Amino acid sequence: MDKTSPEIMLAFYRRLYPFKSIFHWLNHKPTPDHLFVNREIAFNLPGEVIIRYNSFNDHDEFKKQVCKLNPTRFEIGPVYTSRPRDRKTARGAFNPTQRELVFDIDMTDYDPVRTCCSDADICKRCWSFISAAVRVLDTAIREQFGYEHLLWVYSGRRGIHLWISDNEAMGLTDEQRKVIVNWLTVVPKDESKRLNVRFGSRALPASLQTSLDHLAVVFSELILDDQDCFASEAGYQALLNLIPDSRVVDTLQSKWSGTSSSSQEKWKDLKTQIKSYKKGTPQRAALAAAMEDIILQYTYPRLDENVSKKRNHLLKAPFCVHPKTGRVCVPVDPARIEEFDPETVPTVTQLLKELDAVAESAEHHSDWERTSLKPYVDMLDKHNLAIMDQVRKEKGGPDMTW
Repeated sequence: MDKTSPEIMLAFYRRLYPFKSIFHWLNHKPTPDHLFVNREIAFNLPGEVIIRYNSFNDHDEFKKQVCKLNPTRFEIGPVYTSRPRDRKTARGAFNPTQRELVFDIDMTDYDPVRTCCSDADICKRCWSFISAAVRVLDTAIREQFGYEHLLWVYSGRRGIHLWISDNEAMGLTDEQRKVIVNWLTVVPKDESKRLNVRFGSRALPASLQTSLDHLAVVFSELILDDQDCFASEAGYQALLNLIPDSRVVDTLQSKWSGTSSSSQEKWKDLKTQIKSYKKGTPQRAALAAAMEDIILQYTYPRLDENVSKKRNHLLKAPFCVHPKTGRVCVPVDPARIEEFDPETVPTVTQLLKELDAVAESAEHHSDWERTSLKPYVDMLDKHNLAIMDQVRKEKGGPDMTW
């Protein structure tokens, strides 16, 4: 039977998908409010059919429709001025008003620098690129923008999504989202181009300097040792393209041609060339800055900008199943991101087998509690409690109860 056959997916939706937890996450309250009722849910059906502008009054109605349509996956859109399903009869304009600030980091964007895999393939080794990106982006968003309610979700195959649910983030306009994305975008689309982040001075902006301290360690372990990115001729030519000193480039080109030195050795060669210039000279300063920029270029988060800029962009819901791998799109703890292994994420067939192995496994709403999906749903529930507690404090109301 196929990994995500209609029969398997229907059993998953009926017994394992945490509809109530997803409802709490989107709604920010235990009882239905406009954040959920006016929210667009889009269903993806076999044959690349998409049914947009669905909306629901509560999680039970949501689950009923999902089980009826049995989609391959569903995606979450913005909160509108009125219920999406009533948009044709609604009075006034029908516009998006709120939406989580979202980011998407896809492993394929690292194809120019990773050596272990390519295209849709991913392994624990190249996941280190994602790990580094999560560390940097999570810290940057918390420290530079003050957002607290960040939910990281593995995409099920080769990437990771970030959903930010802070009230201010929810209300950002498309233009404001674009400004934030541009601020957080460092690596140029054209790999042959050098970074342009110094704005006329040799010093990095303070925000990037903080990231560089962490990424310098990642660069040595991941780029130089594990991936050995500069071992091949294509690899070291890409490095030479980023060095702004023709004398140094010519010297290293001559030394490296026809040899099989490691990336660590080539990086030491570059350092030696930098030291050939006296301290305080413009040439040495320029090369030192270039080395920092190279570290950032190879390790800094690579964002899919289009996902983040528009409020009406659809993004796959957490806990959906990836059709190619059968893996569930589970939340990830950023504090333990280096320990995460995408190859150990539970598949839908594995979860259903776990249920079958449980005695007296009669269907009920929390069957996921009896499978390896439990720690991931617990992670979402903990995240939801923090959001609800914030809402309660802002409104001055009583403690939230579920």
